[in-house]
Amino acid sequence: MKNISVTNDIIPVGQFKSGLAKYLKDIQVRKHSLVITQNGKPAGVLVSPTEYDSLNDTKMFIESISRGLADSENGDLLTTAQLKSKLKKYRASKS
Repeated sequence: MKNISVTNDIIPVGQFKSGLAKYLKDIQVRKHSLVITQNGKPAGVLVSPTEYDSLNDTKMFIESISRGLADSENGDLLTTAQLKSKLKKYRASKS
């Protein structure tokens, strides 16, 4: 995600509503998020679908690593033989 420009990337909700199509196109082209304010406070952030997917993928990856580290710290580990056995059973169930 690129840095937010206070001058260009923060707009009030009224301005956003009146230029909705322009702003939707703009986030696709410029690859910038758009902060929408209401009563002078941040109320929402508009990101492109590509940026959303990237953020979501990154979040899921970090959560997966965190679960793996927690499992390791708790001693919940598999030997290579156990892992191969589980993978073999999993693949057989998908056939």
